[in-house]
Amino acid sequence: MSPSEHRTAVLLDEHPLWLEGVEQVLARIGIEVKGKATSPEHALALIEEHNPSLLVTCVELENGRIDGLECLSLAKQRAPELKVIVLSAYADPQYVDAALAAGAEAYVLKTAHADDLASAIRQAFDHSIYLARGHNGTRQRPRESIEESWGLTRRELEILTLVAEGHSNAQLARMLWVTEQTVKFHLSNIYRKLDVSNRTEASRWAQVHGLLPLQSAQSTAAA
Repeated sequence: MSPSEHRTAVLLDEHPLWLEGVEQVLARIGIEVKGKATSPEHALALIEEHNPSLLVTCVELENGRIDGLECLSLAKQRAPELKVIVLSAYADPQYVDAALAAGAEAYVLKTAHADDLASAIRQAFDHSIYLARGHNGTRQRPRESIEESWGLTRRELEILTLVAEGHSNAQLARMLWVTEQTVKFHLSNIYRKLDVSNRTEASRWAQVHGLLPLQSAQSTAAA
């Protein structure tokens, strides 16, 4: 994030210790925490009061009349420009999908490294995402139609493309400024959504569905 941009945040978690830890991560990347809440209602009130740039929230909330996902949805309705990062203990795909459908920019597990959370936040604001460039004479299918048809997120589509081009998990982690654990988490979601078992099958899927530029697709077919 640009040093000249002043970002602010509201944090929501039932456990105060998590709030303190997340605040420390945000301080490292220049984001000022304007308020910390342990209930969804309090978090929404803080958002209305401070109009923050970012909400970091969990979804496993029982301390309130509404749950974490409903709070996320209401926050986005009231502040459409608000960036939301979900930090959750739940790895169940249904929670991941529901959070992203409700408007979250990223879903980070609480078992992840603090650098993963920082990277997710940077990506939410800067969109400094590595995208494979096409070439003249490509036969690529529009990426938006693949996202809609198969339920892939923009990040999952990006990772699928890079995997199909032959990049390893370690290379992906360096390209995307995340850890290999995060890459593996995204790959597991991709495999589930596409009903494939491994990166070879996922790469073949990308080729068959016209996701790769023609030159890359021919290289994959020859491999």
